[in-house]
Amino acid sequence: MIKFKHSFLGFLFTLCCFQVQAATVDTALTYSASMKKNIKAVVVLPDSYTQGKTYPVTYILHGAGGNYANWINSVPALKTYADQYQMILVCPDGNVTSWYYDSPEDPTWKYETYVSSELVQYVDKNYRTVKDRRGRAITGLSMGGHGALYLSFRHQDVYSAAGSMSGGVDITPFPNNWNIAKRLGTYAKNPEVWKQNTVVNMVHLLTPNSLALTIDCGKSDFFYNVNMKLHDELLYNNIDHDFTIRPGAHTWEYWANSIPYQLLFFSKVFQKNGL
Repeated sequence: MIKFKHSFLGFLFTLCCFQVQAATVDTALTYSASMKKNIKAVVVLPDSYTQGKTYPVTYILHGAGGNYANWINSVPALKTYADQYQMILVCPDGNVTSWYYDSPEDPTWKYETYVSSELVQYVDKNYRTVKDRRGRAITGLSMGGHGALYLSFRHQDVYSAAGSMSGGVDITPFPNNWNIAKRLGTYAKNPEVWKQNTVVNMVHLLTPNSLALTIDCGKSDFFYNVNMKLHDELLYNNIDHDFTIRPGAHTWEYWANSIPYQLLFFSKVFQKNGL
């Protein structure tokens, strides 16, 4: 009987601790001055946020057809990972098929400016963050994997680490897919614009050792070949990176398995950066 009472009290104590130590999920309404509109973003704060510390931030981008809520709805374990790795997670809205470009075809689409400038400024102003590149990483799935690498290659002064999961890292084999032509013009008429705005052709922008990179893709994914192409290009240019091929396809099951590895990688980068 005594053992039972002790065990029950221990259970209550554990339950109370679990309830107290829980990440907070906010939906932030941000404003893009470049596009003159409000844009939503999910912000996941670690359980210790109330203690007054500052935190590194990982930005997580959704894929084509998705929105700001995709990640937290499909992978609620993000709350656990924010606690585990003591970082803020931000999932912005990429307007279904922005491809995270400042579109040369449509001046109302400036998602590069939004994510890498306006959103970063909003998060740094409204949350207790490490307000420089040492404490920022960016990753994403599919279109968001392209976006994370595209933005980080072009903004190495903003991010110290970047990742991609099943990323569309070479768009040129897909000229008729996912509204890319609406953002860049048709491939037939603008082949150079397409080539200049696809990640696999942007490796020359990288300053060696300035950006920590982790890239993964499922063996059965339709983006497998283009990810292998990017891996070879990075190797040829002597750019250090983690590259992982695992069983899996273009599915949430794969991405839910992938994201904790990406966050662990970023956590180690942040620690190396002295955070």
